[in-house]
Amino acid sequence: MKQILDIPRTAMEVFNMLPEGTRCEVIDNTLYMSPSPTSDHQELLGDIFLNLTQAVKANQLGKVYISPLDVYLDDGLTVVQPDVVFISTAKLSQIEKKGIVGSPDIVLEVLSSNKDYDKKKKFELYQKNQIPEYIIIDPENKNVWHYLLRNGNYEQLPSADGQLTVKSINAQFTF
Repeated sequence: MKQILDIPRTAMEVFNMLPEGTRCEVIDNTLYMSPSPTSDHQELLGDIFLNLTQAVKANQLGKVYISPLDVYLDDGLTVVQPDVVFISTAKLSQIEKKGIVGSPDIVLEVLSSNKDYDKKKKFELYQKNQIPEYIIIDPENKNVWHYLLRNGNYEQLPSADGQLTVKSINAQFTF
């Protein structure tokens, strides 16, 4: 007798079979895997996370998470692991054991080896899912690309290298 194997048919089915902690994302039924971040990336990420967390806790605005944490978008058909995610108090019900289900208030990405992935692919995804604030930082030169959602599209805000102003939580810091 032949045994019929359960072969995954979608990228999301493959994703659900991976061990916990695997650095993997699913966008448009495609798996994207990346190597561990660089030490520069992690140092900058740690500093930003610490500053954001302090501002959010001091004002009881919600919760801040650092990657890896799964964020499910597109009605669960897409899963990403942004470097930093902010969920406002009003959206805390989106936090589940498996991760965040639905669009967070802020997503922040620190660029790694594949810069176009964050600047193009994720930009389009986050805009489509109506994430109100998207911030991209390049750890090499401290460039900041800061976007706010206005009328369904991202509008880039002016920003200075090494300075971060987060509109949704009214916080400002340098790095």
